[in-house]
Amino acid sequence: MSESRNDERLRAVALTYREDDEAPRVLAKGYGEIAERIIEEAERQGIYVHGAPELVALLMNLDLDEQIPPNLYQVIAELLVWVRQIADERERPASTN
Repeated sequence: MSESRNDERLRAVALTYREDDEAPRVLAKGYGEIAERIIEEAERQGIYVHGAPELVALLMNLDLDEQIPPNLYQVIAELLVWVRQIADERERPASTN
């Protein structure tokens, strides 16, 4: 996830989720050049980047490896559904009309 505003540096937060985790965790976060590197690596790995300024601002307050708090479960779940829909659409074969 990333955000950019004219009055602020670029910010980005990367989340991860493992089977034994109760909730997604902050894998990486940063401003400026570090944020650019997080976004570039995500894109290189084929990971979807979502720009949600309010969510990024909230996630930037978490420490590295910290699980997201329960009050963010719903929004993160909705984001994961969105990512899954995009992935499913890309995997569908194009129709030949």
